[in-house]
Amino acid sequence: MSSAGRTALVTGGARGIGYAIASELAADGCSIVISDIMADAASEAAEKLAGGGIETLATSGDVSKSADVERMFAAAVGKFGAVDILVNNAGITRDGLLLRLDEKDWDLVLSVNLKGAFLCTKAAARIMMKNRWGRIINISSVVGVMGNPGQANYSASKAGLIGLTKSSAKELGSRNITVNAVAPGYIQTEMTEKLPEAVKEAYMSMLQIKRPGTPQDVARVVSFLAGDKAEYLTGLVINCDGGMLM
Repeated sequence: MSSAGRTALVTGGARGIGYAIASELAADGCSIVISDIMADAASEAAEKLAGGGIETLATSGDVSKSADVERMFAAAVGKFGAVDILVNNAGITRDGLLLRLDEKDWDLVLSVNLKGAFLCTKAAARIMMKNRWGRIINISSVVGVMGNPGQANYSASKAGLIGLTKSSAKELGSRNITVNAVAPGYIQTEMTEKLPEAVKEAYMSMLQIKRPGTPQDVARVVSFLAGDKAEYLTGLVINCDGGMLM
C-alpha cells in the first residue's frame, strides 16, 4: 500500500472507530502508535496489532494536556524516528439540552475534542515539516455541520475541527503536509448501541444507504487519505454517512 513503511499515531485508538483506523493502517503496512487515556486498553490494542507482525507502541495520556501530548510524541519519535500520519480521533460526549448544559461539560468536551486535536496537530506538524511529508486526518462528525439537539458542546467541537482542518491545510500545504477531515454519521459503536430505539429509528430514516455505518467504513476513508493516492487532496471534509447529511 502507498502508506507502507510510515508511522501512524491514532489518538483514542484503543477501541471503536479509533481501533478500526489503527487496524486498517496496520494492514496498509504502517507502524502504529496507539494513544489512549486508558493505559491498559492502549496496551491491549497495541499487543493485538503486534500479533499480526506490525510494530506498535502504546502511549497513554490526556490529549488536552500539552505535557502529555509532548510525552506521547517524544515516545513515538524515540521508537520510530518520526510520526508521518496523525489521526485526531480522541473524543468524548457529555450530552444535555443547551439550557441545562453545565459549563464544566461544555469545557471538558471542547478541551478534549478540539484543544486535543490542536495540541496534537501542533506537535505532529513540527515533525512533519522537518521531513517535508505528512498526513493529518481529523475525525469530525456530520453534527459538526448540521447540529444536533442535546449536543451543543459536541457539535461545536466537531465544527471547530472543520475550521482547524481548513486553516491547518492552508498553513502546512507548502511543506507537503495534507490536512483533511472525515465526518462520520450514524456509526454502529458501543456508544450508539446505547441510544434509545426511537433515536436509532430517526437516524435510520435519514440514511440513503439503509444500514448504520461501521467503524471499518470510516477506517477505509482514513486509509485512503493517509496514502499517496490522496496527495493532491487537502482541506476536505469527507462525509462518511450513508447519505445522512444529504
